[in-house]
Amino acid sequence: MKTVTLKTDDIFFEKLTSLAKQLHLSKSELIRRSVKEYEIYMKKQELKKQITQASLNVRKANTKFIEELDANLIQDGLS
Repeated sequence: MKTVTLKTDDIFFEKLTSLAKQLHLSKSELIRRSVKEYEIYMKKQELKKQITQASLNVRKANTKFIEELDANLIQDGLS
């Protein structure tokens, strides 16, 4: 396993120590799990962004299709 050195202020260190004790984890394990959870969070955010963009693209395409359909119906005298 590799070693990472982290410099932090006293408040963060105390929070880390306290939380690690509460969870019965080492500070290293808590940090590893936290990084993994943050990575999952970031992936979910990116997926959410992609889904939102796809939804907007579909909405735009549907709006254009409906406008074209309406225009054709008017030209055909079916309206």
